Amino acid sequence: MRLLLDTHVFLALIGPGAGSLPAAVAALLRDGGSEHHLSAASLWEIAIKSRLGKLKLAHELGALPELLHDLGIKIIAIDDRLALASVEPEPMTRDPFDRMLLAQCQVEGLRLVTIDRALVSHPLAGRG
Repeated sequence: MRLLLDTHVFLALIGPGAGSLPAAVAALLRDGGSEHHLSAASLWEIAIKSRLGKLKLAHELGALPELLHDLGIKIIAIDDRLALASVEPEPMTRDPFDRMLLAQCQVEGLRLVTIDRALVSHPLAGRG
């Protein structure tokens, strides 16, 4: 299965919160047959929140691409197809980052790994 990690799932993986992920999410992440991806939108969100002081990282921002590589997580870029994609069904969230993640899942054939209540029940979300 091709999985797109929600921003907070990625942050839990690289920080002290990995043990607090729900069992179903942890099982999805442990599946050896799965490809793990992270959106460039998530990196952007992390950078914004870090620079505003709303997010403390254990790693420097500039170290994140190498960390992703070391973890075998591929970055999904944002292009015109994704920017213009209309997600079906319409998501409950108005958050532009969340909407981009769902668009990437729809266009790229991914499943979103999330614990976000606004996203977890969407058909594009992965099931553990």
